[in-house]
Amino acid sequence: MHLTLHLTTACNMGCSYCYAPPHDGRPMSEAVGRQALDLGSRLTSGSCGIVFFGGEPLLCRDRIQSLVAYGREQERRQAGRFHFKITTNGLLLDDAFLEFAVRNDVLIAMSFDGVADAHDRHRRLAGDRPSFDVLLPRLKSLLAVRPYASVLMVVNPDTAEYLVDSISFLLDLSCRYLIVSLNYAADWQEPDFRVLRKQFKRLASLYVKWTRAGRKFYLSPFEVKLSSHINRHCYRKERCELARRQLSVDPQGYLFPCVQFPKAGPDSQWCLGHVSRGIDEAARQRIHDESEAEKEFCVSCAIKDRCNNTCGCLNWQTTGSINSISPVLCRYEQMLVPIVDRVGKVLYRKRDPLFLHKHYNAAYPVLSLLEDTMTRRK
Repeated sequence: MHLTLHLTTACNMGCSYCYAPPHDGRPMSEAVGRQALDLGSRLTSGSCGIVFFGGEPLLCRDRIQSLVAYGREQERRQAGRFHFKITTNGLLLDDAFLEFAVRNDVLIAMSFDGVADAHDRHRRLAGDRPSFDVLLPRLKSLLAVRPYASVLMVVNPDTAEYLVDSISFLLDLSCRYLIVSLNYAADWQEPDFRVLRKQFKRLASLYVKWTRAGRKFYLSPFEVKLSSHINRHCYRKERCELARRQLSVDPQGYLFPCVQFPKAGPDSQWCLGHVSRGIDEAARQRIHDESEAEKEFCVSCAIKDRCNNTCGCLNWQTTGSINSISPVLCRYEQMLVPIVDRVGKVLYRKRDPLFLHKHYNAAYPVLSLLEDTMTRRK
């Protein structure tokens, strides 16, 4: 179980696709944060993931530090086990917070869209100033202490042409874990997809080249689609189940099925309760069942079991319904799967050792980490 805590709706950047639910401006209180952690410990028999989210969560860094301290104290009392993570734009990420994160085992994911021409197109500072030159040193500092930190890259129609350059740039910075997502809410047209397809075909050739050279990395569009073929017998079970595996807590403490839903408000059908009184299980089951229902539009699709069509949060964001599919998502998935499948076929036929180890050995993440740790110690 994961709880995403929307600490604040405020932000210190002007990203064109930034998401923050409407609110009265007050950040999450200490009391609400503690109640959220208490709820998380009750909902899980093992550990609970806590994600600090925003707006920009580092505007509430004191609250983050106090809630991490509270969680660690609860662990000492055997009242829960927590894994903490923060998703940040990086503007307030400094050496002091990095030291705190390392000392307290807090994972950090940072948004960064690649080369300056792509990143500065939509991630702007106050006064509409570019942010690339300000944020690049912060990203380098993060990767220096957290080599496996997730870097979150968003692709827009007007930045699709920079996809290969941006990914190459980030990997050359020693980024090892790159999550690349489309801005599905943007106005994607067929010419944009033609550009995107050319970029992914170029990226496919580089993926093969990098893998054959023994270069270790995680690149989400490829790894996920490769897994959807290799592990198709259990792939659907690994995907998000709306209102089940993760819940979102708005600054006032109201519970929602995922990160997009707090903007609907506590009086909406998407509110699942409050941290002070727990979850409305009937509402939770209703939303889950509706999300899991067969999508009529997808019934005859050859890749329906490998597609991201089950993401009720994304469906609701783009169509207003958790059970309807965005045309942009459908077009993207239909384009992506054949490209990635050709990559898998090439590497499998070559019996590439890194590819086989990475995708057919369940112990690969642990073994890879041990290998990297030993290499750094030499």
